Amino acid sequence: MNDIQNQTDLYLLVDEFYKKLLSDDTISYVFTDVVKIKIEEHLPILVTFWSQVILGTGGYANNLTQIHLDIDAKSHLTPALFKVWIGHFNATVDENFEGENAEKIKTQALNLATVLQIKIAQQNTII
Repeated sequence: MNDIQNQTDLYLLVDEFYKKLLSDDTISYVFTDVVKIKIEEHLPILVTFWSQVILGTGGYANNLTQIHLDIDAKSHLTPALFKVWIGHFNATVDENFEGENAEKIKTQALNLATVLQIKIAQQNTII
């Protein structure tokens, strides 16, 4: 099994990951009902994000934290949802890749999930 080496690998990862998310009733509603993503438009954005994180390519300019804070304001993003998210993410990585970048992307995803949960909790405690 190969490591994550390029944007083609990241596209495969993100595509397979979203197939898992969208087929899981415990989390799919966030994407289909709350955010109403258009997956064909969303995937290239996610590939750009992860390419910047893992391959250092740059190009992602959105405010990821604010996006998730806005989603949380519509429908609370609970710790349980983040647990489902990270579980599917890690499983998708492990099913398709192994190596330094595969481990790095799992660590970065966990860091991201942790920071987003902290920011959401902070937002929800401000009066």
